[in-house]
Amino acid sequence: MGLDRGLLRLASVVVLGTIMSILDTTIVNVAIETLARDLDASLTAIQWVSTGYLLALATVIPLTGWAMERFGGRTMWMLSVTLFLAGSGLCGLAWSVESLIAFRVLQGFGGGMIMPIGQAILAQAAGPQRMGRVMSVIGVPTLLGPILGPVIGGLIVDNVSWRWIFFVNLPVGAVALALAFRILPRTDVRGRSPLDVRGMLLLSPGLALLIYGLSEVGAEGTLLDVRVLLGLLGGAALLVGFALWSLKGRGTLIDLSLFRDRAFAAASGTTFIFGVSLFGAMLILPLYYQVVREQSALNAGLLLAPQGIGAALAMPIAGRITDRVGAGKVVPFGIVVALLGTGVYTQLEADTSFWVLGIALWVRGLGLGMTMMPAMAAAYQTLSRAAVPRATSLINIIRTVGGSVGTAVLTVVLERQITAQVGGSGSLGALTGTGDVSQIAEPLADAFAHTFWWAVGLTALALIPAFFLPRHPPPAAADAD
Repeated sequence: MGLDRGLLRLASVVVLGTIMSILDTTIVNVAIETLARDLDASLTAIQWVSTGYLLALATVIPLTGWAMERFGGRTMWMLSVTLFLAGSGLCGLAWSVESLIAFRVLQGFGGGMIMPIGQAILAQAAGPQRMGRVMSVIGVPTLLGPILGPVIGGLIVDNVSWRWIFFVNLPVGAVALALAFRILPRTDVRGRSPLDVRGMLLLSPGLALLIYGLSEVGAEGTLLDVRVLLGLLGGAALLVGFALWSLKGRGTLIDLSLFRDRAFAAASGTTFIFGVSLFGAMLILPLYYQVVREQSALNAGLLLAPQGIGAALAMPIAGRITDRVGAGKVVPFGIVVALLGTGVYTQLEADTSFWVLGIALWVRGLGLGMTMMPAMAAAYQTLSRAAVPRATSLINIIRTVGGSVGTAVLTVVLERQITAQVGGSGSLGALTGTGDVSQIAEPLADAFAHTFWWAVGLTALALIPAFFLPRHPPPAAADAD
């Protein structure tokens, strides 16, 4: 059974919203210096334009499952897009760094629910037999966002005004809302689901603190900074408290019993470990091009394009094969392909051919396309339709935390490698503001090469949970409840 016209129309609406949300996690990064200059703010303060958005995303994701059950997927998706657009418009009108950070938080509250609610709506509409194909459709913006964001951001900042980084969302969002009003199905609300207030007070702040701590690792390059320790320890304590509360089974915000399902547990493990490698590498890849090869942010973004092309080519094929034979026969092969592409970067030099690196990235993209979305599809294939909203919240939390862990780990590794190769003054923060690094380009390239060995090792770890993914076609239909 293929993807019928109605399901494709539904997917097109979800993709529009997802593109906006994902692009905004990276599109602002290339405008940081411009924002600091125009708003007369320090770089430390302006970094909260990105950090505040990420923390808002992390805070609101756990509410997705409850909100869908309480108000319906269609209502919540349109409300999320409306909040995101309101935040976008206000960000474009911001008059100070404080107002911009506040409006970015509002934007993040809306953006955090757009993707998980869209995934849940599609998963419920597609059913288990078409899960691989439908996940591959919404997977394209997930992998293209980190690549296209810097490119689009660079073009806007260089040619117009930074305010259009936010204003550009308004027409796209207006179209998405108009289409959603006509296309998204009206869903039955399953009674008045009570909000697990205690769970929310433990999980949302705990997740936000953990993400904050991990992001500060990336900024400081060490685990020993006071803010890092407070974030990590405070977040971990709240999350442990939530787990203990959840195990009592009192209508919790996130259903941890989902991990009893072997397919869901294996898919979650694969998504987390692969997310660590994917998002960690997506930080150090553009840094190599910008710091060692002295490319502009725009050129660095364009040099990353082969990965997105490879992923876009592989996803539809991998989705169809997953629906026929099961994710367990697709994902391990995709991980091996991703390992081959990533392995080339362990041999980086100061003058490695851009063609060689581009082909390696294309191969890596093929592997990503055969891994990430088939694994996420496997997470839903054995669950009942009613369990999908809360499963979507959980799998997106796992993906978000995995990405933050990967960014933190590889940043620390890279900082230490640069210090070892270049010397005590060769921190990453110092180098990104340096005019000429040609004298130390070769040891810098060695530092990046050694760091990519970590990326290879982290990617290889994903083979362990991938071994437990279903190796058979999904069932004909999900349970009714």
